[in-house]
Formats: sequence, structure tokens, C-alpha cells
Amino acid sequence: MAYSIKTDKKWQKRWEETELYKFDPDAKDKKLYCLEMFSYPSGANLHVGHWYNFGLTDSWARMKRMQGHNVFHPMGFDAFGLPAENYAIKTGIHPQDSTLNNIRTMQKQLREIGATYDWNYELATCMPEYYRWNQWIFLRLLEKGLAYRKNAPVNWCPQCNTVLANEQVIDGACERCSAEVVRKNMTQWFFAITKYAQELLDFLPKLDWPEKTKKIQTNWIGRSEGAQISFFCEKDGKPLTDSDNKPLKLNVFTTRADTLLGVTYVVVAPESDICDLLTTEDCRADVARYREQTQKVSDIDRMSTTREKTGVFTGSFAIHPITGEKVPIWAADYVIAGYGTGIVMAVPAHDERDFEFATKFELPIIRVIASAPDAQDELPFIEKGINVNSGEFDGLGFQDSVHAIIGKLSAGDMGELKVNFRLRDWLISRQRYWGTPIPVVHCEKCGVVPVPDEDLPVLLPYDIEFRPDGESPLTKNEAFINIPCPRCGKPARRDADTMDTFVDSSWYQFRYPDNRNDKEPFDRELINTMCPVDKYVGGPEHAAMHLLYARFFTKALRDMGYLNFDEPFASLVHQGIILGPDGNRMSKSRGNTVAPDEYVQKYGSDVFRTYLGFGFAYTEGGPWSDGGLQAIAKFIGRIERLIEEIADGPSGKPFSGDPSGDDKALMYSLHYTIKSVTADTERFQFNTSIARLMELLNAIGKYRESGKVKPALLRKTCETLLLLLSPFAPHFCEEMWERLGNAYSIFNQKWPEYDEAALVLDTIEIAVQVNGQVKFKLDISSDFSAGEVEKIVRADERLPEVLAGRNIVKFIYVKGRLANIVAK
Repeated sequence: MAYSIKTDKKWQKRWEETELYKFDPDAKDKKLYCLEMFSYPSGANLHVGHWYNFGLTDSWARMKRMQGHNVFHPMGFDAFGLPAENYAIKTGIHPQDSTLNNIRTMQKQLREIGATYDWNYELATCMPEYYRWNQWIFLRLLEKGLAYRKNAPVNWCPQCNTVLANEQVIDGACERCSAEVVRKNMTQWFFAITKYAQELLDFLPKLDWPEKTKKIQTNWIGRSEGAQISFFCEKDGKPLTDSDNKPLKLNVFTTRADTLLGVTYVVVAPESDICDLLTTEDCRADVARYREQTQKVSDIDRMSTTREKTGVFTGSFAIHPITGEKVPIWAADYVIAGYGTGIVMAVPAHDERDFEFATKFELPIIRVIASAPDAQDELPFIEKGINVNSGEFDGLGFQDSVHAIIGKLSAGDMGELKVNFRLRDWLISRQRYWGTPIPVVHCEKCGVVPVPDEDLPVLLPYDIEFRPDGESPLTKNEAFINIPCPRCGKPARRDADTMDTFVDSSWYQFRYPDNRNDKEPFDRELINTMCPVDKYVGGPEHAAMHLLYARFFTKALRDMGYLNFDEPFASLVHQGIILGPDGNRMSKSRGNTVAPDEYVQKYGSDVFRTYLGFGFAYTEGGPWSDGGLQAIAKFIGRIERLIEEIADGPSGKPFSGDPSGDDKALMYSLHYTIKSVTADTERFQFNTSIARLMELLNAIGKYRESGKVKPALLRKTCETLLLLLSPFAPHFCEEMWERLGNAYSIFNQKWPEYDEAALVLDTIEIAVQVNGQVKFKLDISSDFSAGEVEKIVRADERLPEVLAGRNIVKFIYVKGRLANIVAK
């Protein structure tokens, strides 16, 4: 029958009945773990992005299976999150009901792609048998001091009514709903990812990941070498002291300790507790107004170098640790409480940001670094140089100056060399319902008490009020919240927050191979054999969130003895984005979306998948084109007709004897295609793989037209064409394989291997140029010398006409490619 969606259904049924893609747990020595970033189960049909990621990664996995690998290719659902909860607020449909229904729908659609998933290993993060182990891991992190609770400034989305991690704030707006994000102080749970900052950096070069992604993580972690310098401070003319009645120190981190003598003011983050402490009564109203303004500005905007500087005087002063001079302490929003110490020493002569601020507020600007002793460099002079106006440090270069200044400060415990990181600890608390409950209890007597392991999972109650009011919906469920303390038995309250859904996806790769284990999150021996994931595929937008968090979890679990490897994903590929036909990102509002179902119904899933592979460079994507899809349909149709024509013809005896020139040309095309398709598919360069298959089809057509066809060679070439195409058109190639009378299944066949000897041609075609312009082409022996080629060219009957009376001045031969005649 002609290829259609009926063909798809026929073979999907056969594959499922025969368990063709079932992973063999007894052949772990040949295992290859291929994983796509799992998707959120929305109610809509699979979109082009799903097909592009899942379909073509499956093509790669199919090739690896045919190469002899025992491919482990699971699929699951990232099922917790805001969309289902917001949908419940809007429609009244419970998140559990809508999510489970969407999972059933999406699983059916994923099966229709015809992928090699082994559904025995399916998981969904919203199920208690999964999130129980989120809670278990949380408790292990808590035991190791890697989970902790503190009051801190957070990003608050007033529309979603929840806290957002820094990575979830895009240009000052919530990545989910685009509402303007504000800052507020709340007591939240954090994971101490910063304890692994240096290792997260150190292991990046070893990873087979895109360089851009490694660069994003490097910048996000943001290692800086510098010094910590301390300032004492005064308020209302009196020294400030800490809780131990010792002089209070303001600690700043700087990469330019050489500029210390140029400090003319100190800046604190307006939202910080230290700002409250430093603010005098005379300045309190002004600082309060300024803090209110600051809450409306995102961290990204606050750190922008182009934004106008704003600030307010706190009324207090810092004491310079070397000169003893008083410098004013200001609150300014270009300093952020969560970054560094939240306090900055300002050196306006040598920092653009400080210079702009000092100029605006008429603060002193003192030059202490110059390119030469008497140089009057334009300020701000931000380059390294030598110290001037710096007393005993005058004339010192950068390194000598830093060591001399820190040496003097360290004697009084006021300074030390230090490494700092831009990376902040991971805030995981969310004031929403549809997520993993945090497994702790708050008791007035015992404090924070972990839920005992035997009481896990802490189940999400079904009966819940979803009206958003800034508190977790769980606080309104008295039966959930009010429980006896596990330690003393007195009345206590559960923690009402749920975990960031990135917790779910930080370790899911370890649950897949052991998804039915009800005694532990995973068997250590099994996962240490199955992991890390060999090939991981997903969007580049997760570079600073999911991928970083998963690396942290892996290292933490390793250090707790549950894993014996360092990284979760050995090799990573990012797919590009399919744009609308107009070149813009697909959007319902733009009317440029593409519905895969429409094309699959019309052409079949293999035509759709093959076009996605051929029409785009996988890691780049590009605009959609219906014309490209039609070209693939014609390509598939040509192969179908070819197979039909040779299927009923004589197969011929095994190919033997001396091959003719036409035979050699076909064999060259065949083995060149095998070599190219294998290498390009391995690199996810599917477009060039399919282009080579089109060229092979053309070579087969040329061979058949020669009239000197050897049936065995033709059949072997056509079968190889099907084998090479099968990862991209699996249903179609199964059908054609069967049509040729071959045994089920094509995917049980060995992937073709090329013969290097067949890639050496006896004759080759070269271009003959005159003064750089191609005039004719010529077949010559591949091993001819330049002299032999020149003799043949000079003897060619076409040469006199193209020379047109000119003389040959020089003959140039580029071996295997062209001959160029310089004529005058």
C-alpha cells in the first residue's frame, strides 16, 4: 500500500505487540542512555517543538540501536507547576485532574510519533511515588547542611503570588506571566549550591556540551579573585557594635584593593538588614521611601550600567581602615543584598558606576591610580596602573599594591585575600499548591522538625482553595497544616510551601531506570552502571537553571555516597527553534503557528519527521516552509516506486566478478553515503544526512539508466538506502523492508558500514578552466600526474575552440579537482 498514516498505525501496533524497543536490563554492558528533557503535560496537542526535539533525537537513538547499543530511551512528564494551578483558578478544574488527563492525551500523541520509548520506565513527577523521593532527598540535604531556611530578599510575582528564583526573572518580569516582579523579604528555604561553586566551574571543560552553554554557566557562577576589606562604622557619632558588643564591621568584596585609598563613600543595598541598622532617625523617612521605589525594580535592571543612578544617605559613616577618615554611607539600588556582601566600597575615580553616582550627588572623587606617576588620565580611569595619592603605597603596581594593602589590613584583622562567586544559593520555596510539599514541621518547642522517613510522602491534599492571596493554598487546609510534632507530640504546623519544580527535574534521570523502586529513590549499583546519561537533548534556555541544578544534585548525592560519578549528563545537544513561515517565533496572536497533526494526517508522520531533519540545521532551527515538506513527500514517493519496481524483479545472484565503471560509480556513491550519513547523524547534522540519501537515490537512478544493471548490486544498494533512511522514516522503511521480502524488523538489522576501498575511484571527473572560467569537464584516471593530465587536456578536441587563438602560458593542476590554463 502507498505510504500514509495507516502505515504508521500498522507498524506502531506491531512494534508494541512485539516489544521491539524494550530495554534489556541484562545487557547493561552495551547500554546507551538517551534522554530528552521531559515536557510539561499541557492540554494542547504536540507542537512542532515537541516533534523537533523528540522525533529527531529518536532518529539518533535508532541509529545507535542498529549499531549494536542497548538503548535505554525513557519518557515521562514534568507534571508539577504553575500552569495547572492557574488553570484551576480560572476554570475550577483541579490541577490533579487536568494534569493526569493531559498526561493520558500526551502519552497517546507521543506514541504516534513512532519513537523508541520503553514505556515500562515512564514517570510523572506529580505522583506520590515520585515526589516522595523529592522529600527524601530534601531531608538528606537538610542533614548535610545543604538545605537551610533564612529571611532574605526575594523576587515576588504579584500575579502568580509566588517567589521566583533569579533565573526565572526575565528583564524584570516573571518568565511565566510577564508581570512586573517586585522585591520583598520573606523566610524561605534554600539549597546551598554555592558550596559547589568551584567544582561546578572546574568540571565544565570536561563536558561534551555546547561551548555557549558552558560559557553561560561560567558567567552565571562568576568566579572573582579579590579581597575582603572591613570598615568600622559610626551612627549618630557613636561606634556601632554587634550582638557581642564588638565593633560592627562592614565587609566588602573588591577585585581592586589597590584603589582602597580612593574610597570616598560606602554603599549598602537598600533592602538589607544592615541598611535598617545604619539608618538614622533623621534619614529614616527618606530611606523608607527609597526602599519602596527599589522594590519595583528587578535585579537585572538594578545592575544595568546604563540605568540612571539613584540613592539616599543613611546618616551613618564608615571609618576608612587605613586613613581613619569618615566616609558617608549611602543606600543605592545598584548594590543588591543577595550579591556579594551587599556592601560596596565606592572609588569614583576608578569605577564608571561609582563615578556617575559621585558626580550626581557631588561626592569627592580622588585619583589614586594612574598610568604613569605624573599622568593626568581622564577619569574615571579604570585600567590597572600605579598608585598615586596613596601615601606609603605610591609608586606600587597592581599586584604589589594589593599585597601591601591587604598585608597591612590583615595585621589588624581588617582584610584578607578572597575568592567570591556571583552564584547565589538556590531559593526553592514556592507559595503555591501544585508542587512537592516541604517535609518539615514547625513546632514552638522543638523548632524546625524533619518529617521522619517512614512518614513520607507528605501527600498533597486534594481538597484545597486555590484563590491566590500571597500565601500558600495549603495554609487554608487545616487538616493538612495542623499535626502533632513528630518529636514531642505537641500541636505543630506543617510547612505550607512547596518546592520549586526544578527540584523534580534535578534528579529524574536517576529515577527512570529504577522507577518502580518503593524502598529508595534508586538502587545505587544500578544507577552507577546506567548513568551518567550518555546523550541529553533539550533547549538552551535551561543553561543556568535546570542544567546547573542537576549538576549540583549529582555532586551532592555523590558526596553523600549515593553516586560514584561527578556529572549527570556526559554529552549535551541543544535543538534550535522552528520559526513561523514569517520568520518570527510561533505565536497564536501572530497567527503563524504550525499544527503538526494537519500535516501528519495528510502526509504521514515519517514525511513530517524527515522534513524536520532535512529542512533545518538541528541546533539552529529556522522558518517553516510547506514547500520543503512537499519536496520530502516526493522524495519518499520516489523511493516507494523504486522499491515496488525492484521487489517483484529478479534478485540476481550475489554480486561477483569484475565491476564495470557504472558499478564502481554506484558503489562509490553507496559507501560515500554510508560514511557521510553515519558521521553526520552522530553529530545531529540530520539535514546533510538526508541530503546524502537524496544524492544516493539519484545515483541509483543514473545506474538504472545505464542499461548495465547488476540486480544483486541494485538490490543491495536499495536495501542499504532503506537502512540509512530508517531512523528518519521508521514506519515507511519497515513497510518497504517487508515489501522486499525481508525478515522483521529493519531495526533488528546491523547499521551499514562503509568500505574504504570503495571510496577510491579509478576515474574521476575534473573541470577544465581557462583563465579561471570552467569551459568543459573531463574524465581521467585518479592517479594521473600533472604532466599526464596536461597531455590529455592539450589533446582534447574542445581545447582549440575555448582558447580562441590564445597561447597557453601556464598549466595548473589541482589533483582530483580541476585543471586551469592561463592563456594570453
